[in-house]
Amino acid sequence: MKSRTFRKLAAGIGLALLSTTAPSVKSAESAENASNSNDGTSIWEVTKNGDAVYIGGTIHILPVSEFPLPTQFTDIYQQSDTVVFEAELPDSTDVAAQQQMMMELSYQNGKTLKDTLTDQTFKALDQYLSAFGASANQLASFKPGFVTTMLVTMEAQRAQMAGEGVDAYFTQLAKRDGKEREYLESLDFQINMLANLGDGEEERFISETLATLPDLKSELEQTIKAWRAGDTEALNTLVIQAFKQEAPESYDDVFTKRNMNWIPQIEAMFGDDDKEFVLVGAGHLVGEDNVLKLLEQKGYSVKQL
Repeated sequence: MKSRTFRKLAAGIGLALLSTTAPSVKSAESAENASNSNDGTSIWEVTKNGDAVYIGGTIHILPVSEFPLPTQFTDIYQQSDTVVFEAELPDSTDVAAQQQMMMELSYQNGKTLKDTLTDQTFKALDQYLSAFGASANQLASFKPGFVTTMLVTMEAQRAQMAGEGVDAYFTQLAKRDGKEREYLESLDFQINMLANLGDGEEERFISETLATLPDLKSELEQTIKAWRAGDTEALNTLVIQAFKQEAPESYDDVFTKRNMNWIPQIEAMFGDDDKEFVLVGAGHLVGEDNVLKLLEQKGYSVKQL
């Protein structure tokens, strides 16, 4: 079985940072009027001493066809004073910020991606990109994390699965409604994580991504289905188990360590008058050492809605 870890890693981080076409608030809200019944959802109520914080798992890539969201998401959002995201998404109109991000995701000192790949893999990359009117040489100045993100984005568009996702939708909504927005991490932290993906393993990173792209639509459909239903066992299998089995070092950096870093910040949300809605990738809420389990270990009550 070909490893999908690198592609999932880049998709999970990169699509949240680099996508720029979220569904409009107006079109998504129109869809909310449609029937939308679910047995469960990927939102949890965390309580202690009479105070509650709501934590929702998100999908970073979600096609417009998947709207409306489960009604619990919009209900909790409406009740909340503050919406907390992993990191502030870059504004596509901020040219300086976009240029800085592209610089950090690019090779320096004349090095290119071609220098790190076999001729066979570089040709395969070029062949794949040719279907989109692009070439491998056009992306050769970028690091593998960014290139993989672009490949996933292209394949998602071809499969009619493209979309910026839950985080971006609620970012738009919070901006429009004037709700306070807070962040668990800096944008620089996430860009650095994406820039370092595949460092020293570029050949494996790119070749395995190309080999598994044909399965992208099926995997996204399964993951979205599990997310909508709040099926933690399926999400654990689809996201967490693959990471733990195929890249335990990357898993610790991307999940375990970050989950632990977020706990003090979430604990600080208790004991005030604000109602917070925390939105993080669904993978952070399933498996061992997930955010919810860590909070339970600290004496908080956790209930899935």
